Amino acid sequence: MRKLNLFLVSIGFIVSTFIFTGCNKQKNLYIYCWTYYIPDSVIELFEKEYNVNVKIDNYASNEEMFAKITAGATGYDVIFPSQDYVSIMMRRNMLQKIDMDKFNNKKYISDLVLSKALYDPNMEYSVPYYMGSSGVIVNKEKVPEYEKSWSIFARKDLANRMSMLDDMREVMGDALVYNGYSVNSLDPVGLKKAEDTIVNEWKPNLVKFDAEGYAKSFASGDFYVVQGYAESIYEEVPESKWDTIDFFVPKEGGTMYIDSMCIPKTAPHYDLAMEFINFIHNPKIYAAFCDEFSFPPATNTGAAKYMTVEPLYTIEDMKNCEIMEDISENLDVYNAIWQRIRYTR
Repeated sequence: MRKLNLFLVSIGFIVSTFIFTGCNKQKNLYIYCWTYYIPDSVIELFEKEYNVNVKIDNYASNEEMFAKITAGATGYDVIFPSQDYVSIMMRRNMLQKIDMDKFNNKKYISDLVLSKALYDPNMEYSVPYYMGSSGVIVNKEKVPEYEKSWSIFARKDLANRMSMLDDMREVMGDALVYNGYSVNSLDPVGLKKAEDTIVNEWKPNLVKFDAEGYAKSFASGDFYVVQGYAESIYEEVPESKWDTIDFFVPKEGGTMYIDSMCIPKTAPHYDLAMEFINFIHNPKIYAAFCDEFSFPPATNTGAAKYMTVEPLYTIEDMKNCEIMEDISENLDVYNAIWQRIRYTR
């Protein structure tokens, strides 16, 4: 998903000043979320309305989030896993059920998103936050001619000026679809083709696999082409330069994701977490979220009429994209291939 220049979500913890109303001490809500994903404006409104001090810790990949939670991190009230990790965490009994009596704004969750959320279509353990796609971002001043295809990473003339995400499912999924397979394929032939494409065609031209600093490197001019999320780039690049960059979803398609709000088993403030989840899906609040990141309002049916910013891409742009599914025990197959990709010269 993740963007604009009005507010910057801090990397690390957002620490608000403690406010006291009479004798009531302000409450705390602890969130573990993707970097560049919750506008400061939304956090500030929630803090004011509920007399809450919100603290946010950020992560750059599902793997990082999952590793921290499984290692014993117990202080988070709301987390934002993508669909495959929602499925994994449900299966491992790591999430609390959503209280529908406390979720009055459930009526705004779109049928389109729920139809794709086959891992939890009734929102028992997860509430969709955003459905979107990663893609390719190009500096048009440095790369005036290009095909809107994953083949751009095979261009030797752009060697040492490109990066791809340090994200196993994203990179492997895109290589799979580039070779004509599902992003969730377990076909040994397809997986071998995807590995060969990445190792032999794409990786030789990359500076690195990078899920954290690519937006800053693109904004500084070090990278000309990156795989990533539009919001991250548009957050870093000054608005006056937006006409020099292009975000596109390659013609072959790629990965789609549904990031959801979930409450961990160990959440210390369940009721407050439910208040936050319900607050996010107030249509005016969700419109502010979409405006901040120039997102299409595909997840919340009531938000569009309140939006004032044109989205950077549309649901139609994602027509060839596919939701990344939980591949269960076969994840080890992917992990083994990814280790070879990452550490093969």
